[in-house]
Amino acid sequence: MTDAIQILSLAILASGLVYCLVMVGQNVAANKLLVSREAIELDHLRAVTDNIIERQRVKKEIEEGAWNGYRKFRVSKKQIEAKDQCSFYLTPHDGRPVPPFEPGQFLTFRLDIPDQKKPVIRCYSLSDCSRPDHYRVTIKRVPPPRDSDHPPGLSSNFFHDSIEEGQILDVRAPGGHFFLDTTRSTPVVLIGGGIGLTPVLSMVNHIVETGSKRETWFFYGVQNGQDHAMKEHLQKIDEEHDHINICVVYSRPRDGEDIADRDFKYKGRVGAELFKKVLPSNNYDFYFCGPPPMMNTLFEGLREWDVPEEHIHYEAFGPATVSKKKDADKASEKAPSSVSETADSILVNFAKSGKEVSWSGDIGSLLDLAEDNDIAIDSGCRAGNCGTCETAIKSGEVDYLSEPGEAPNSGSCLACISVPKGPITLDA
Repeated sequence: MTDAIQILSLAILASGLVYCLVMVGQNVAANKLLVSREAIELDHLRAVTDNIIERQRVKKEIEEGAWNGYRKFRVSKKQIEAKDQCSFYLTPHDGRPVPPFEPGQFLTFRLDIPDQKKPVIRCYSLSDCSRPDHYRVTIKRVPPPRDSDHPPGLSSNFFHDSIEEGQILDVRAPGGHFFLDTTRSTPVVLIGGGIGLTPVLSMVNHIVETGSKRETWFFYGVQNGQDHAMKEHLQKIDEEHDHINICVVYSRPRDGEDIADRDFKYKGRVGAELFKKVLPSNNYDFYFCGPPPMMNTLFEGLREWDVPEEHIHYEAFGPATVSKKKDADKASEKAPSSVSETADSILVNFAKSGKEVSWSGDIGSLLDLAEDNDIAIDSGCRAGNCGTCETAIKSGEVDYLSEPGEAPNSGSCLACISVPKGPITLDA
């Protein structure tokens, strides 16, 4: 309805411009000037209208094509992209088309991994823009932590070692609140660190495929050429599109193998200090995804550079990232007035674990509280979309830090985005 009103308003405005042209009088010079201005305005109005219509078309396709629960997809192609990085192309097993998605969103997988008591739920960002017949995710093998007895990443190693072409996987529809605002044509800076490349790669591919001319800076940070994924693809974009600037940054280039201005553009780390040297200004929307240290440094660096927070957008899966700080800020805002005013805390009882602990706004979500106290709650996306962290509420109520992608069952909450309204007991 809103888009229809916008189109009608544009049509009325265009008619008004034409009317003004007719009423100008006999002044030829003024008429010529008005004709020129009117042509420019009409071109702009036509572009805006076309954009609104296209957005409506995509929105309709997403709504009509989305599915509830899990849908079966066949791995149609498995392709190595760089050291320990592999792309998986997914084709619907039922042969029906796949709905489009917003560039930057992710897929949720339900994996039957041997020796696991129940299916493992994991989310991986889509690494390409929308295609009519397949999705693509690119997954990095996660090694065991250094100087630790912890095992390597369960799901990533399962994908690399056990998933082959032709196998069938259970997949939920694309989701996530981190995506490029495609309704605007304002300048953007897209930033990927390591495998954090994937969502911003989806964004730049969308800009290329749709013919958008918005000014785009793309920063990709890795250690060296071994970790440099999609190298030829990014070089091709850089060469063929003047409005897109690809800036590859190596932190530890290999002597004699990695050559500046051939393999990479800058040596060092991706961050605000580099942006100050390279970008004309800070007047951009910044979208970024990467490992926790990079995420935290980037977020604080951009704020110190006076980039408004509404222009800072990020993907943050897992604990110990900038999301935890942001969630804590939101949690403080959501906290009951008695908590905010007296600095008291709220008691949270984890019934299964037999633990009662205190929550306050600076902790973040109930999932953060559980993890801080060694209480096991399964999680996947940590953004309120996959439903993995759904936890029964035995007593009490919660508020949400952000709108759930899919509402939980009555009497339950999504722990990853929930904060308590008052004393609460969870079945965890």
